[in-house]
Amino acid sequence: MDQTKAITFLRQFPVFENLQQEDYEYLARRVQLKTVPKFGYIYMPDEPSNYIYFLIKGTVKIGIHSADAKEVIKSILHPLAMFGELGIVGEETRQDFAIAMNNEVNYYALHIDDFNFLMRNNYNVSLKILQIVGARLKKAESRLESLVFKDARTRIIDFLKESADKRGRQIGYEMLVKHSLTQQDIANITGTSRQTVTSVLNELKKANLIYFNRRSILIRDMNQLV
Repeated sequence: MDQTKAITFLRQFPVFENLQQEDYEYLARRVQLKTVPKFGYIYMPDEPSNYIYFLIKGTVKIGIHSADAKEVIKSILHPLAMFGELGIVGEETRQDFAIAMNNEVNYYALHIDDFNFLMRNNYNVSLKILQIVGARLKKAESRLESLVFKDARTRIIDFLKESADKRGRQIGYEMLVKHSLTQQDIANITGTSRQTVTSVLNELKKANLIYFNRRSILIRDMNQLV
């Protein structure tokens, strides 16, 4: 594996900011470059939580299956995302799955023991991991509150706004969001049904608040999207 390329990539992660050169070289020696095909699993429930992952290319879906086999999407990850980090804070086996979405996925895998070694020798890495895990917990609590207190239409609109904030590209007053999600995926993220997602998107389109196709959503005016 090209260690220089690995170092260049890993430097982009906030968790690895301002490390010593010897730490980057340690990481470059320890990470493993992996590839999974479209719809391939990176990990599945009940597998050991012994690696942490750094996404290079492609889109990854993190989710679980309910008792009635319904898919619930916890997050959609894009390049420069870190995932699988619960092994660092005590998870022994995976509770969720990670799967490549519509394209091949490339990522680095780092064994938890190697990451823990780095944490023991770098206070800032430990602090940033606590911040990341804390932010994920806060997001999970916010999502739970949304499921309890907000109706389906509001949750779908909140999803559109969050997507625009994170990955949108502004074009005048409009915001373009490119994605690889099906309407069923959006339903699984928002805790609604595909039929409800279709109905809400068509309603917003009819009101000229959005335009959408299979690969993108154009929000006409973020302030008007309510």
